Amino acid sequence: MPEQYSTVDYHTGGEPFRIVASLPVTIEGNGVAEKRVFAMNSVEIERIRQILCFEPRGHADMYGGFIVEPDDAGAHFGVLFWHKDGFSTACGHGTIALGVWAIESGLVAAEPSGVTDVVIDVPSGRVTARVHTTDDLVTSVDFINVASYVLAERVPVSTSLGDVEVDVTFGGAIYAQLDAATVGLTVTPENAAAVIAIGREIKWALNDSVHAVHPTDDRLSGIYGTIVFEALEPADDGSVRQRNATIFADGELDRSPCGSGTCARIATLTANGTLPENGTLVHDSIVGSQFTAVVLDHTEIAGHLAVIPQVTGMAFKTGENLFTVDPRDTLTPGFVLR
Repeated sequence: MPEQYSTVDYHTGGEPFRIVASLPVTIEGNGVAEKRVFAMNSVEIERIRQILCFEPRGHADMYGGFIVEPDDAGAHFGVLFWHKDGFSTACGHGTIALGVWAIESGLVAAEPSGVTDVVIDVPSGRVTARVHTTDDLVTSVDFINVASYVLAERVPVSTSLGDVEVDVTFGGAIYAQLDAATVGLTVTPENAAAVIAIGREIKWALNDSVHAVHPTDDRLSGIYGTIVFEALEPADDGSVRQRNATIFADGELDRSPCGSGTCARIATLTANGTLPENGTLVHDSIVGSQFTAVVLDHTEIAGHLAVIPQVTGMAFKTGENLFTVDPRDTLTPGFVLR
C-alpha cells in the first residue's frame, strides 16, 4: 500500500486551510496543548506536516491542521494548526474553515434554528465556531476566541526603516502591531514584499524579549506574527475600518484579515479607546477580503484587562485531495523557497 494522505481543502478570505482528518500515527499528549508539543518533537509527524505543506503538494504560504481528540467531551474535536515552519497556538481563519467543514461533512449536525456551535479545542484553549445556516447551506461563521489582551504598549524596535513603536497583544497567539504609515507603507499588494520584510524584522527583534512572554503558559510565548495595519475611512455605518497584512511564522503573509490577529487588534483598539463600547471593527485584508469583529464580553487574565472577541467570516471548500508519496521520490518530504 503506497503512503497516502487524504485532505479536504478550504479557503477563508483567500487564506488556505488544509484539513487532515486522520493520520497513520498517534499524536500523544494529555490535551491539545500537550499534543502540539509532542508533534513539534516528533520526527514522523514533522515529516507528514512537511509533505502536506511543502512543495510540490503545498507552498511556502500553505496552512492546515491535523484533527485530534479534544481535551474532554465538552468539545467536538481538537486541532493542531500548522504552517511551513511548524505548529501554531491559534488560528482564526482555520477555526472558521473547520466550522464550515464540520457542518458540510456531517461531523456535526446542523441545528434546525440555523445556528450551530462547533466547539473546538486548540493549543491556546477552547474556541467556538458558531455556524449560521439557511436551507442547509452555511452562510457565515462567528469565531469566538479565547480572552485577548494587550501585553505591552508602544514597545520601541529598531528596524531597517527606522525606529518604530509597536503594541504587543495576545489573541490566542502573540502579535506585534505596526502602523504601516509610520514606515511609509500602505497595505496593498504592490507593497507585499516590503510588508513581509518589516514584519519579519519586528517578529525576530521581539521574539525572545520580555514582551513576548505569555503570563500564564510559556508554551504560548514568542511573537507569532506582526500585524502591519492602516486606518481606513469609517464604514458606511460608522464602524471602525482598518486594513492589515499579518506576517506570521517566518515570512508567511496571511491572505485573509487573520482571525486571531483580528482578535488581537480589537483587544488593542478597545484598550486605546479607538473601538468604542459595542463598536464593530471592519477588518480588510491585503487581497480585499473582509472580517467583522466585536467584543462579546470583558474579563481579566493575570492582571490584564481582556476581551472575549468574536470574528465573523466565511470559508469555502476548494477541493479534496489524496496525496501519494512515491518511495523513489528523492524530493520527499518536499521543499520551500522562502
